[in-house]
Parts: sequence; structure tokens; C-alpha cells
Amino acid sequence: MDTSRNIAARAGRWSATHRKTAIWGWFAFVILAVFIGSSVGTRTLTDAEDGVGESGRAEVATSENFPENSAEQVLIKAPEGGSNESAEFRAVAADLTRELRAAPHVTQVESPFAAGNEAQLSTDGRSGLVTFKLNGNEDELTERLGATQDAVNEAEARAPGFSFAQFGDASAEEQIDQAFTDDFKKAEITSLPVTLLILLLAFGAFVAAGIPLMLGLTAVAAAIGLTGLVSHITPMSDGASSVILLIGLAVGVDYSLFYLRREREERAAGRSESAALEAAAATSGRAVIVSGITVMIAMAGMYMTGDATFASFATGTIIVVAVAVLGSLTVLPAMLAWLGDRVDRGRIPFLARLRSRRAVNREGFGARFIRSVLKRPGLSAGLAGGLLFLMAIPAFQLHTVVPGAESLPQDLPVVQAYNEVDEAFPGGPEPANVVIEAADVRSPEVQQGIAALKSAVEGPEEFGSPVTSTVSPNGKVEVVSVPLAGNGTDDVSNAALEKLREDVIPSTIGQVAGTETNVNGMTAGSKDFNDLMKSRAPLVFAFVLMTAFILLLVAFRSVVIPLTSILLNLLSVGAAYGLLVWIFQEGNLEGLLGFESMGGITAWLPMFLFVILFGLSMDYHVFILSRIREAHDQGKSTSEAIEYGLLRTAGPVTSAAIVMVAVFSIFATLSMLEFKQMGVGLAAAILIDATIVRGVLVPATMKLLGGWNWYLPTWLEWLPKLNIEGAPGPIEATPRPDGGATPEPGGSDNRQSGRKSDPLPAGNQA
Repeated sequence: MDTSRNIAARAGRWSATHRKTAIWGWFAFVILAVFIGSSVGTRTLTDAEDGVGESGRAEVATSENFPENSAEQVLIKAPEGGSNESAEFRAVAADLTRELRAAPHVTQVESPFAAGNEAQLSTDGRSGLVTFKLNGNEDELTERLGATQDAVNEAEARAPGFSFAQFGDASAEEQIDQAFTDDFKKAEITSLPVTLLILLLAFGAFVAAGIPLMLGLTAVAAAIGLTGLVSHITPMSDGASSVILLIGLAVGVDYSLFYLRREREERAAGRSESAALEAAAATSGRAVIVSGITVMIAMAGMYMTGDATFASFATGTIIVVAVAVLGSLTVLPAMLAWLGDRVDRGRIPFLARLRSRRAVNREGFGARFIRSVLKRPGLSAGLAGGLLFLMAIPAFQLHTVVPGAESLPQDLPVVQAYNEVDEAFPGGPEPANVVIEAADVRSPEVQQGIAALKSAVEGPEEFGSPVTSTVSPNGKVEVVSVPLAGNGTDDVSNAALEKLREDVIPSTIGQVAGTETNVNGMTAGSKDFNDLMKSRAPLVFAFVLMTAFILLLVAFRSVVIPLTSILLNLLSVGAAYGLLVWIFQEGNLEGLLGFESMGGITAWLPMFLFVILFGLSMDYHVFILSRIREAHDQGKSTSEAIEYGLLRTAGPVTSAAIVMVAVFSIFATLSMLEFKQMGVGLAAAILIDATIVRGVLVPATMKLLGGWNWYLPTWLEWLPKLNIEGAPGPIEATPRPDGGATPEPGGSDNRQSGRKSDPLPAGNQA
């Protein structure tokens, strides 16, 4: 193959001859990206920017017309046997009210005993709510919150036997952000030694194992810094950094593994250090480019959801994959050129000897397993496909929800306070907010419509109490908070929301000319997000599937390989969905994983899982199928080509998969339920993909299809011919157990296999 026009080969050659420039330039780039990102900070999505549908419009209306503040409430609970109508309870509530009114930046303190606030006393006769507003923007609220908490603590100290629990926007955000940060640090700290250990097992040497980790970490660091800069153009979700860590570490290790393994393979075949490096750059380097482009295009599918959180995930993952590809083409060959054979230094004796024995043993378990699959392809495909189909059956019952407090660590004080408020006032902490906009909401006509609305929600079992309302300072918006029956995301809550939106509002405030009414809140946000995902899912799925088909079609000049690849990927995605439903929606393994089921799957996860799995699985597919195609083009039969390709890629594919499964599994141990679901879903999907799909279904289906694997209609002959992972060249014969020979490329022997390839369908000239 002429590598002079291969961009990966040219980049590798330049980096090898300018290694100091490449290495120090890379680290300067990473440091500069981190410095810029930390200097400008990361602008995160606000609730108004993150909303969708009707609930999103309601959030925009409130954010534009109300001053920045936090709605806070304190639950007072009488001792066992006490009453919220007693004089003692009144005195305790009055004392707390005075303390809060004296606290700085506190406004609109409402006692449950003030006129019109009867709904702030619970129907169980033991509890009452004191509500107030804490003024300030997001940064100021964190600092000012302490004074209100001190006031609550002082009032509670003077009320023996009574319990106080504070809950609100600012108090929740402070503790949840801290829990989120702690989870992220735990995942980051734990993933590094786990990844290093797996790489040590794969390479048997510290230096070789450190290179993939170096590329992955520097790519993640640079990407997070660049994302901070980009966030001032398009804001990022709080979870974007976690996604960048997951994907960046995965692809960084993947690309390094394949690149480094190819370079070591060429050296073992007798090439010089420079020739081995150039061969690796021209083959694995090009495969890295193709894989990286594939992953980035798949991630771009998230832009089509119309959701700001998904868009931020797409931006973060595209940036980190692009940085990892850049590093693979520049600093990676420079490091290998600088180290040469010293890359094998720091050998661990036992592991090094074990790897050496595995390298010369072509009759290990993996080889025997692959041959058994190829010997009975129909049975193997039937059993593996049937197993995945059974695993996918629960996915037909998949129900998505926007998680509330039930997805948070239940030991957080603010979550415990939320649960206590919810128990005393069902629906109280997260009611449906009816946002009414008008030129003047204080006008008699609008107030008459709002009064009719309040009257309509008093009594029906779908709605609870207290029903409260707040008018914006400019008089253009009034928010009526209506508690809904149910837990917020179940069928009962959704039915109540539907009645509110479809019946109550149109027959009351909806009759007033010049008003616009939208509903938001947890139930409304969950419903609107689910509706958006259902409407956009076909578009996203079609984009990702069509992109995968076109890229594989061009890469392998076959229409069959893209079709079978897509079908197998859909089967593995379905199996991963089924596991998620069985575990998290149906509540199995709660004790083992440490969670309580919320009756559904985090709304953003199924779409995210689909896009990520299709992107990452292309890494494996490109490397495996390119080796199979390479062998087939050099004269091997389909069976021999499959065996050759799988055996030559089994090591790096297995190591890369183990790294990803291990890192993703770490997220399953975190406290946030969303992280648990994401970790289990991704780990299960990658494990299924790397074992059942790549180890059984790919060889079995390819063996059954035979020459049809490479079928390309004559009218598509104009497609370019790409050698992705290897070039046609000399094939060296290696002994087989039957006394024959399995030819392998890369050696000095110019012998070719005398066995003809399987016959191809008529008209196929691939």
C-alpha cells in the first residue's frame, strides 16, 4: 500500500521525526486548554434553558418576570401526640417566623396561622409549613442560605420535642451539587487504578500500560477545559463532565491499545522500530480516524433530540473524541518513537511470561471457541440470538421518568426533609405550577379566572393542598401551585396533570382573553420530556443507523456487512434495555446495587445509551471487520478470514472492553440513581457487545452468509477502496493443528495461501 498519501501515516511520520515538538506541544495544548477552561469557568444550563414543551415555556415566563430567589419552606412537626392547633405549636411557629424575618435577604415569610394560609397546616393534625423567599442569584444564594439555616436551628433549639426540616431550591441545590461532586470524584479516583490494573494485565509492563492511560487522561482534561470555553456559547449540563470522563477514557484507551498492539505486532514480525511505527500509523492510525469520525457523527445524533442536555452531551463527547483522535495521531507515535523497545520496560515477570505463552499459543481457549462457533454457525447464532431476544423482552415495558427526590441519596438531609414534607402534604414539595401570563394579572377579569381555577381544584381527588399563588413584581405573571395526586411520575400524577391541562384550565382561566397559561413542575416536566423523546426518537435512530450504514458501506464496500452489523447492534441494545427494565424498573437487585426502584428509567438514558453504544461498538467493528476483510482479500476462505481477524484482534478488543466495563461499572456504585442506571446500562451493553455479539453472532452470521458478506451491487462500484486496518501484502504461513498452514501478513515469507476464497455472488467484484 502506498502510504505517502495516508494522512495518518504522514502525521505519524512527522511526529516520530519531531518527537520533542509533538510531545511537548501536546502537553502544552492540554495545559493551555485546562487553564483557559478553569479561568472562564463553565456556564451550566439554567432551568429555563433546560426546559422543553409547555413546561419549558412556563419556566421561561417565571425566570423572566420574577426576581432571582429561592422558594424555601420549613416543616414543623409536633411531638408524638401533639397537635398543630395547640397554643404551643402556634408559639413555636411564631418564634420561627420572627427568626426568619430577622435573617438577611429573606422576604415573604408566611406563617401557617396567617389569614388565608390554612392549607399550610397538614390534615394529619401534627405538621405545619412556614414558607419564605431567599433573594439572590445562584452564587449569592449559596452564601446567604447559611443565615436561614442558623435561624431554623436556633428556633428548633428553643422548641424541645418539635422537629424542623428545611427544604427549598437553594438548600436542595447546595446539598445535591455536593453529592454530585463527591460522586464524580469517587468515579474519577476509582477508575484510574482499575484501568491501570487492566492495562497491566494486557501488556505486562508498566510503561506500555501507562501510555493508553496517559492519552485518555490528557484527552479528558483538555476536553473538559475546551468544554468550559464552549459553554459560554452553548451552556452545558451538570452531567457533561461525567460523560466526558466516561467516553474520553474509553476511546483514549481504545485507540492507544489498537495502535500500540499493532506497533508491537510489527516489531515481533521482524520490522525495524521506524518501520513498525510507520506500519502502525498507516493502518491502526487510519482506523482511529475512521472510528473517531464514526463515533463523533453518532454522538451528533443527540443534537436532533431538541433537548439542551442532550446537546451538551453531544458537544462534550464530540470534543473529547476529537481530542483523543488528535492525540493518537500526534503524541502517541511521538511517544512510541521516543521509547522504542523501551516501551516494554517495567515488565512484571509473571504477567510478561504469561503473555508470552499466550502469544505463541494459537490453540488456546479463544481459538478453540471461535472454531466451535464456525463449525456450527446455525446453532451458535440461534442460541446467542435467542438469548439476547429473551433478555430484550422486558424492554417492551420500558417506562421513562424524569427523576425527582427518589433518585437522590436518601441520607441527604434535604431529601429527608423533602420526604417528610411530602408525607405531611402529598404533592406539596413539587406541585404543578400553573403559570398565567397577561398584561396585568391583577385585573378583575384575570383574577376572576384565577379564582375559578382555584375553586375547580379544591375537592377533586386528583388535587391536594395547599394551593398557593404568587404574583410577579411587574404584575405580568401569577403562579398558582396545585399539588397533584400520586408520586409525581406515576399514572395517577399523569392523569391529574392531564385533567388540569385539558379540563380545568380551558374551562377557567383559559376562557379569559389576553392570557396565556402553561403548566410546569416535576410531573409536567417529566411528561413533556417523555413526549419530546418519543417524537424525536425516530429521527435520532434513523440518523445514527443511516450514518452507520453509509460509513460501513464505504469502509468495507459491502451492503451486507452494514445491514447485519446494524441488526446485531439493535439486538444488543434491546438486551441492555431489557436488563435496565428488569433491574431498575421492576426493582430486582435493589439490595445488591443499593437503590429503591422509582418505577421507571431515567428519561434521558435510553436515547443516550443507544447513541453511545452505536458509537463505541463501531470501534470494535471497524478493527475486527477490517482484519477479516484484509485476510479475505489476500486469498483466505471466509472461515479462515473470520478466524484470523478475530484472533488477531481478540487481545486489544477484550482489553478495551474490560476497561470500559470496569469504568462504567464504577458508576453503578455511586449514590445517584441516574449514575447507577447509566453505569449498569453501559457496562451491560458493552459486555454483551464484546462477548455475545462479537464473539458468537458476528462469526456465526458471517460464516452462514459466506461470500454474500462482501456483496456490492455493480451500480455501487464507484465507491472508493479503503484499506483501513491493513494493507494487502505478504502472508506468512503459520502451523495449524491439522498440519496445514494459516497464512498471516506482516512476515518476510512471500508465500500465499493456495486455498481459494469462497465464491462470491454474481456481479460482486469486491
